[in-house]
Parts: sequence; C-alpha cells; structure tokens
Amino acid sequence: MYEHRIICSGFGGQGILSMGEVLAYAGMSEGRFVSWLPSYGPEMRGGTANCQVIISEERIASPIIVEGTSVIAMNLPSLRKFEKSLDKKGELLINSSLVKEKTTDKTAKALYVPATEIARDLGNEKVANMVMMGALIQRTKCLQPNSVKKSLKQVFENLSEELFDLDVEAIKRGRDYVSGL
Repeated sequence: MYEHRIICSGFGGQGILSMGEVLAYAGMSEGRFVSWLPSYGPEMRGGTANCQVIISEERIASPIIVEGTSVIAMNLPSLRKFEKSLDKKGELLINSSLVKEKTTDKTAKALYVPATEIARDLGNEKVANMVMMGALIQRTKCLQPNSVKKSLKQVFENLSEELFDLDVEAIKRGRDYVSGL
C-alpha cells in the first residue's frame, strides 16, 4: 500500500503549515486520499508550528501520525521534538542552515539540507520551506513535481507570477540538492 506520513515542523513564520497544505493539495490532485492536521502555538510567528500530512491510496482512519515516513525539521526544537517520531525506514530531513546539531536517533536516515542558505541564494529566505519540500519529493517520490507546482496556485491564489516562479525555483533547487547526494 502506498502511504506517506509526513511531519513538517519549525518556527511559526517559516511556512510550515503552507508547506503541508501544498503537499495535501498535490496529493488530492493525484487522486490520493489526504489529511492535513495543523498545530501551532498561540504566538504563531516565532512560536512552534507543525503539521501532519498523510497521502494514501486508501482511506485514512486517523489524521494523527504516530510514526512518520518522513519528518522535516526546520529548526532544532522541531528536530528534538519529532526525531523519535520517525519509523525505522523513514527519512529525516533537517534544515542544516539553522540546525547545527546532528540527530540523536542513531537509526534515522538523516539528510541535512542547507535550505535557508539555498533560499538566501535565491534572494528570499522565506522560500526555505519550498526548498525542503523539493528535497522531500525528490527523496521520497511521494508526489510528482508537476502536482506540487499546480497545487501552489491553489494554496496561494493571489500569488504574483514573480513569487510563483521563485517558489518553483526553490522546489527545483531542493530537488537538485538531493539529487546530487
């Protein structure tokens, strides 16, 4: 059975919930069952935020993920909170630009992606989430890149062409980074 259980986590303001929403819309566009469960502190910006996304070929019994097939950690508190939530065959994607420590989970398949640096090279650190999403889809093959691209327009209805192109390029850079490993 095809099922991806993805935990996206970071600070409020890093686009964590938006990343999950794009993944969920892309899954729907591919005809999959999806769930998207956001969670964030009352502070929003600067507080912790995470979401759980399930993309499956079968109906989803619960949106709560006990063991993820993938965990994205955009900062150290998120890494520490969710690194043990990864199943034994899962992928742990860590934003190495902000997380200078290694995972304490010795069994995790960890991938360190300098997402913020890549986004900075593109001229906007706010697309670090898109870099990580590109790394995720390239590494796990959970979604087709074109589905993700189409879902950007659905989630961000009023996105200018310039920002859309920047997001698409950030996703491509994340995919390219992982392809080179």
